[in-house]
Order: sequence, then C-alpha cells, then structure tokens
Amino acid sequence: MCSGGGHLRQLAGFAERLGYPEDRQLWVTFKNGLSESLLEGREVVYAPFTAPRDGKNFLKLLPLAASVFRKYNIVEAVSTGSSPAVAFLPQAAMRRISTHYIESAARADGPSVTGKIISRVPGIQTYTQYQAWADEKWHYGGSVFDEFETGPLQTPARAPKRAVVSVGTQEGYPFTSMLEAVAPLVKDFDEVLWQTGDADVSHLGIEARESVPHAELLTAMREADVIISHSGVGAALSALEVGKYPILVPRVAERHEHIDGHQAQVARELNRRGLAMMRFPDTLEAGDLVEAANRSVAHTSPPPFTLIRKSGVTWAMSSAAAP
Repeated sequence: MCSGGGHLRQLAGFAERLGYPEDRQLWVTFKNGLSESLLEGREVVYAPFTAPRDGKNFLKLLPLAASVFRKYNIVEAVSTGSSPAVAFLPQAAMRRISTHYIESAARADGPSVTGKIISRVPGIQTYTQYQAWADEKWHYGGSVFDEFETGPLQTPARAPKRAVVSVGTQEGYPFTSMLEAVAPLVKDFDEVLWQTGDADVSHLGIEARESVPHAELLTAMREADVIISHSGVGAALSALEVGKYPILVPRVAERHEHIDGHQAQVARELNRRGLAMMRFPDTLEAGDLVEAANRSVAHTSPPPFTLIRKSGVTWAMSSAAAP
C-alpha cells in the first residue's frame, strides 16, 4: 500500500525484486492514470485521495485498512509511504503480520515525517535506500535506482527537436517557474508534449494539458529527444525506464512549489549516479537540452531487495499463502 506518483512507481519496482507473484498481490493506492495503467491485471483497492497533512481524508483510510485486513488473508504488508502507510502498517503489525516500510528514494538525508512516525511503531521493519544513513533501526536493502546505469552517448550528436515537459500532478503546488524557463528553449521544436498540472500557463502560448495518461506519457517519452521534468521520483523513473537521461528541475518549498525540499535530494542522487542532469529554472540553458538529448540510460539487473522477515514467511509460494 502507498500513495500515488513516485511512491507507487517505487513499490511496483520493488514488488518484482521481492519475489511477489502478481496473482498474490493486493494493492491499496489512489486511483489515477498511473495506478490504473501500472497495476492493470492486479487486484486493487482504491483509497480516497489524501493530500499531505490532509487529516479529514486520512481518517477515511483507517476504517478502510481495518476492512481490508478483515476481508483478506494478508501474510505480508509492504509500503513506500505516504498516508496509506501510516493508516495500514500499524494495523498490520498489531495483527502480527510481517510488516515493512521502505523509505522513499526521495529521502537521501534521513526519514520523512511518515518514516519517523512508522519507525516508532513496534513490529514494523524499516529500510532506507541510502547506505549513508542506515543504522540499527534503518536497514539498507538497496535502491530503486539500482535498476539503471549510464548508457552510451549518441553519435553523431544531434540537435533535439521533440520534447516532453512534465511537472507531475501535485494539486495546489503549481510549478510555473519551470514552465516559464523551458518555454523559450523549446519554442522552435517540432513537437512538445506539455503536461502542466494546475499551473496557469495562459501567458505562455503553449498547448497545455493538466494531466496525461501514464501509458501515453511513456510513449511520448520514448519518442522524445529530451525530457525536462520536475524532480519527482515517479517522473524520473518513467524517463529512466524508456532509456532517457532527463533534465530534473526540483520544486522549491520556499516558492510554494512543494511542501519540502526533497526533490533536490532526488535530483542530486541521480546526477551523482550519472543518470540525470540537475538544473533549476534560473540555471537551465539551451545547451543543457542538447547534452541531455545525446546521453542515455540502460537497464541493469538489480540485486534482490532483502526484507527482514518473520520466521515462516517465504515467497517460495504455497497455495496457503495466497491473499
């Protein structure tokens, strides 16, 4: 169980590395284009959308969690955050279910507020995706970015003519500064897909779309020469998945673009790994688009993500373990 966006994209990647067969998976997340596309064919319980610090809708998650645990025979519970983790994982631990919380790759410097809450609940194993802050409480099991490595350079070099520009769908936090910075750099491109969220872009003269179905966005990213995106984990993973070296522009909390500065942590980590370019609206230049268009990312085989499991829990599956 997890919220949408990057949390969902991470958990979907970890599910395979954890060895869970698709027919033994039950998902709890928010209903949107990403979840409907990514979880197609799997059993899903859609939770009411709960924004950060949204106490009213969070209270709706608690009885939903109780009903899920009554209805299904759950043998293991895993989350990458955010609000569904706080609602579901303590109830799973109380039922003595093998329970695990994997902190988001967005948290390079320490746990999130969700992680701090979860870590105080007895019976929940907690994991970080960064060795730098692993300790006796927070175990390092690997990173979702382990799936990727630096790919070959494009030769001969090419000038980009098709772009995807995406700011995600974080409601109430328009990323106008990024869109205003990118618009003049791509004005002569042959094709640009603009996914602009709830920002007012009427002054930019672009063909804006508030949201784009996940499958369509992936196709556009695959066909694009360059991807310029906010530095959300989900957006970054989508670009990497199709072999692109994205330009990641972090949202800044001081400009009311997000609730905190975690997107800069994501961009720094991927820049360090050679998987993306980190830029801010006031540092983005035309030459950056050319450089990104001529670099690539390749898939690699990540190691299994190892959970600290209770005795008797195994995913060398038996029929008795089915949900």
